[in-house]
Amino acid sequence: MIERVPVAGQDGGMAHTHGTALVTGASRGIGRAVALELARRGFEVVATMRDPSAGADLPDAGEGRISVQRLDVTDPATIDLPDDLSVLVNNAGVECEYLPIEHAPIEQWRRVFETNVFGVAEVTRRAVPVMRRRGGGVIVNVTSSSVLVAMPFYGIYRASKAAVTAMGESLASEVGRFGIRVVEVMPGPIATDMLAGSARMPEAAAHEGYRDLAQEAYEGRMGIETMTTDPAAAARDIVDAATDPDSGLKVGCDDLGRQLISTWRVDPEALLSFG
Repeated sequence: MIERVPVAGQDGGMAHTHGTALVTGASRGIGRAVALELARRGFEVVATMRDPSAGADLPDAGEGRISVQRLDVTDPATIDLPDDLSVLVNNAGVECEYLPIEHAPIEQWRRVFETNVFGVAEVTRRAVPVMRRRGGGVIVNVTSSSVLVAMPFYGIYRASKAAVTAMGESLASEVGRFGIRVVEVMPGPIATDMLAGSARMPEAAAHEGYRDLAQEAYEGRMGIETMTTDPAAAARDIVDAATDPDSGLKVGCDDLGRQLISTWRVDPEALLSFG
């Protein structure tokens, strides 16, 4: 049986494990909220982002427990992990135009995968030896519950997040023996700038044969406006999972995300037909 070393916050029901938490993409949205929640729980937090000026207020908001550092996951030269890293939250991610697979330029695939997959892999592969030397830690990968649903025109984004899902599953089987736990958080609609930016007619509507499906997808997207979750609430669930050694590999951080995960566990094929 694999022995796991718990990494807990102050109110996680276990003794606090000293160390630093690092969050990528922490300038806004889920990443910012998670950085603040980790600080509230007693962690020393490194909030990383491409442009540190975007998080200039975080040290004060985090009551001195948060430092801001430049980290671009697509530029290995900017990746500098603390020696006492105990929690890594891979949150940085990008989207692209909502296009049919046949019309999606390969450049968009490369751009999204560069951040959402290769960037995650690069940060993670550097984090594992640091945590192994410490005797354990937690790696949290923020993916998307859309991975579980056959959403038209989200193929590039969903494929990138599905790649992280597969990577995380393999990683969990590899590093559990070192006391390193892997958690995949699969958010639904969280009230972030990224979600707000998705409230548009898919670009697929401009392509012959896809107008009706694009309209249907747009109406489905707008239908979730009443189901959004505040980033701070999502962050509490994410940090709960990071500090709970019994959380399991796949968790949600909002009602819709948890519902989709539950449906997927019982009847995966129910989620493979859109509409």
